[in-house]
Amino acid sequence: MSEIRNLEPKLLWKYFDEITQIPRPSKKEKKMIEYMKKFGAEHGIETIVDETGNVIFRKPATKGMENRKGIILQGHIDMVPQKNSDKVFDFEKDPIETCIDNGWVKANGTTLGADNGIGVAAAMAAFTDPNIKHGPIEALFTVDEETGMTGANQLKPGILKGDILINMDSEDEGELYVGCAGGIDVSATRDYKLDKTPAGVTAYNITLKGLRGGHSGVDINLGRANANKLMFRFCQQAETDFAMQLSSYSGGDLRNAIPREAFATVVVPTIKKEQFEKFVAGYQAIYGSEFKETDPDIKFFATACALPEKVVNAGDQYRIIRALFVCPNGVQRMSASMPGLVETSNNLAIVRIKDGKFEAHCLTRSSVDTAKEATAWKIAAVFHLIDAKVELSGSYPGWNPNMSSPILKAMQDSYKGMFGNAPKIMAIHAGLECGIIMGGYPHLDAISFGPTIRHPHSPDEKVDISTVQKFYKFLVETLANAPVK
Repeated sequence: MSEIRNLEPKLLWKYFDEITQIPRPSKKEKKMIEYMKKFGAEHGIETIVDETGNVIFRKPATKGMENRKGIILQGHIDMVPQKNSDKVFDFEKDPIETCIDNGWVKANGTTLGADNGIGVAAAMAAFTDPNIKHGPIEALFTVDEETGMTGANQLKPGILKGDILINMDSEDEGELYVGCAGGIDVSATRDYKLDKTPAGVTAYNITLKGLRGGHSGVDINLGRANANKLMFRFCQQAETDFAMQLSSYSGGDLRNAIPREAFATVVVPTIKKEQFEKFVAGYQAIYGSEFKETDPDIKFFATACALPEKVVNAGDQYRIIRALFVCPNGVQRMSASMPGLVETSNNLAIVRIKDGKFEAHCLTRSSVDTAKEATAWKIAAVFHLIDAKVELSGSYPGWNPNMSSPILKAMQDSYKGMFGNAPKIMAIHAGLECGIIMGGYPHLDAISFGPTIRHPHSPDEKVDISTVQKFYKFLVETLANAPVK
């Protein structure tokens, strides 16, 4: 039995431990759906699975609470599959290895899945805890939140009955979220010519690793290094100074994670190999110095390897490298209305160059829809300049704050009464499902809250144990004090 089952509240941690044993990367949630169906049957909970795979629980009010507004507890059952490069792990087969470290629950070399497993476990506990008082409650567990908001986007109107939507997917205890950013995917693809590797060259594998990465919304303002941007900064100079030729490249693997690693195979004239090796070591020193505070474990090095048969055509390489070098990345604008909040950003998330095919994938976010679109088209313009095909897809809306929300007022009062201080009212530069769900259910009064989670979407993900206790107590109090109809 995992040691996390000894933590309080025990029911929540029991369910979270069970969830960690079930493989559930985005778009591969079948086992999790079956687990939720079985859970509902075992506990006599009305359970619905829609055609998309979303799971819905429904339970009547406890005695004396029948006059309360219906509350929908909402979270997503998929998780981001990220691991350290030296960790042997299959997210479609292996259970997450959890541990307790100085007041935090973490995983061993992989993402933990507290995003959003803790929220899901809290809803499950609320449905089975015999001591909780509540009005009519539902739970909505969506699929594929992390890679496409698919579950929320395909949720049909009319299936939910409640009046209040409580999303449990935010990541700072003591904060109530009333708004979030929207997003759009930008993808660029292009064929390129392959040339035969010339004579008189030496080949190297260039490795960039040890970056912290993180959530491309929550962590985008921390100034962390983006592996794709650093690698093509290097490539641009190496091409100029050493006539370096690129054979293949791979960097990043998820749109919503800041890329932590990148790998390139290159060739340089053998007569310049010693200078090139010193040049690479120089970039290790540059990056180590520039990012010593945000990415202290950064590693950049070259290893001699076998000659590849082909390299990227020189003209194609020149254009591709420079397009990636100048592609907008990171924070583009801070919010003028909410100090400290990122308004607009972009994450150059995934780049592949291999066998005559180039592709780059970005996730652009903004709390202002017009700014989101303008930034996406700016990125598109960069890649149009190199004759790439650009597709904008998967756009989802932001969630506009409603400062006169009844559930906001009720939760503010409850929090202050319980803990002696007022919660912060916030918006988040990440995609919560509230805005999408409210598109089909415009009557809903919505809010989001959660425990403190750090570094989601990276192997450094961890959840603060003490804040999980507060989070669950606050949820129980919120259900007990649901507004009257």
